[in-house]
Amino acid sequence: MNDETAIHLRLGEIGLGNYAPYLMNRIMGRYNAALRAEMAELGLTTPKMRALAVLSVVEGPLIRELSVYTVVEASTLSRALDQLRADGLVRREVDASDSRAVRVFISDAGRATFETLWPHMAAGQARMFRGIPEAERQAFVGTLQKMLANIRRHDI
Repeated sequence: MNDETAIHLRLGEIGLGNYAPYLMNRIMGRYNAALRAEMAELGLTTPKMRALAVLSVVEGPLIRELSVYTVVEASTLSRALDQLRADGLVRREVDASDSRAVRVFISDAGRATFETLWPHMAAGQARMFRGIPEAERQAFVGTLQKMLANIRRHDI
């Protein structure tokens, strides 16, 4: 089946089990659900967890960049950042080159909180790839990266 043929098929013809967006949503829904108990113990929600995860590897992004990285709407992210800041897990700083822009940084306490959650996140990913050879895993991740490049609206 080529791209042109696929565009004209109905969902019933494709089937949920062959519809990639459906499968991706199911996978991420299960992944997030599996982490909820551990996140709750740390006082985290999914938006807070995503913010700490990104901030653990991206140094001081602008809030609008963090919203893109975390796939969290700006208003939801803003509330999550307020709570993370109140808990001492992140700090905000005015951007040196643009006083209207704000950058967000993870604190030592935020990094420690994230490092407590990380083994659970890594275990969740490992469960997803159980029984899948490394070459297939790498090919799949490469395909996801290409798909993201096809649809993204931002340079990040």
